[in-house]
Amino acid sequence: MSTAIKAFLWIWFESSTLNDKLLLKNKQVPTMTLLSSQIETYMESSSWIRKMFEQGMELKKTYGAENVYDFSLGNPDLPPPDSVGKALREVADNASKPFSLGYMPNAGYPEAREALAGYLSKTQGEDIQAKDLILTCGAAGAINAFFRAVMEPDDEIVCPAPYFVEYGFYAGNFNAKLVPVKSKPLTFELDVPALEKAFTDKTRAVIVNSPNNPTGQIYTREELETLSEAIRKHSEKIGRVIYLVSDEPYRFLNYDKLELPSVFDLYKHSVIMGSFSKSLSLAGARIGYLAINPKIENAQQLYNGVVMTNRILGYVNAPAVAQKILTACVNSEVDVEIYRQRRDAMAKVLDNAGIEYTLPKGAFYFFAKSPLEDDVEFVSLLLKENILAVPGRGFGYPGYFRLTFCVDKEVIEKSRSGFKRAVNKISRM
Repeated sequence: MSTAIKAFLWIWFESSTLNDKLLLKNKQVPTMTLLSSQIETYMESSSWIRKMFEQGMELKKTYGAENVYDFSLGNPDLPPPDSVGKALREVADNASKPFSLGYMPNAGYPEAREALAGYLSKTQGEDIQAKDLILTCGAAGAINAFFRAVMEPDDEIVCPAPYFVEYGFYAGNFNAKLVPVKSKPLTFELDVPALEKAFTDKTRAVIVNSPNNPTGQIYTREELETLSEAIRKHSEKIGRVIYLVSDEPYRFLNYDKLELPSVFDLYKHSVIMGSFSKSLSLAGARIGYLAINPKIENAQQLYNGVVMTNRILGYVNAPAVAQKILTACVNSEVDVEIYRQRRDAMAKVLDNAGIEYTLPKGAFYFFAKSPLEDDVEFVSLLLKENILAVPGRGFGYPGYFRLTFCVDKEVIEKSRSGFKRAVNKISRM
């Protein structure tokens, strides 16, 4: 090695070491970014639901679970129907057979899709066949697989607000954008003219959730027909398919037996997502589906595309055990009457406190009007009474707050005085 090169290496080493020492001395050690800027932003604005749930865990440690009234997380607490336990035992009995839990078609077991097709044909009032169905990792998996199959970067997904907060993250996964449009105050009926005004050349889908999380609203046939016609006109205007996406995990929770029209009957380019997280109390089993309207021209192309994205996103297929449960239990469900009784109990608690709300027609949530303009401030008052609620701004609709009533009726009734005290504090502020 030449003298010049040795000198250069010595100078480089010494200067590098000196620089490291100076950085350590001044505590200016450079850090490397571990996350993408998008995910860092998501984490900073993470779900209010989870924030309140985590605060609830701390309160329960301090005051005891029986003294905390947690209405934050929509985690169904009813045990699964007896048929689920029977199906699980059958899975266990057959587990020693070759390929009993092995690879399968990415769309799901044929027998599971056949069973689901029969169920959906009955509940949707439409002829739905196994070839129209893809089993997924929950409704969330269905939405993500569908968005991946049809979205281009910068595409837009319009939805009524308040809305399930994860929709925005699902859109962002594929460089698309969620465009929320406020529904009518307190009643949360669709504001179709406002939704139509939000349509642009980049609109690729409109997503509706009925019965709705967080409001419990069920959209009428007239509302959905008007919306469908607006989508149809705009699709023709821009010369591009716009999908109507119906997210329906709460479809069975319809307390007043209202009509729940199938979007397949209203709009050709429509898809339906759903799950059995609530109806079978299988939230952790992650079993959902995507149904494609058979009226779509070349529907097989869309079907094949979603099967592909279901695979390449890493889901591969819906969990085998959950599919076997679904095959045996698709026509079972938890007792809706229990949720109805809890809804009515929660209404009495809010009435006693003088809090405004529209009685939810479905799902298991109240989206009540905050007595304070600042919904976060009112939720903080509730927190001091060991009551956990979620601010409306977490659903794109400030000035309201969400309560879930998938908790024991006794918990709801014991919270009565706490709600009253929180409201009474406002007059002294």
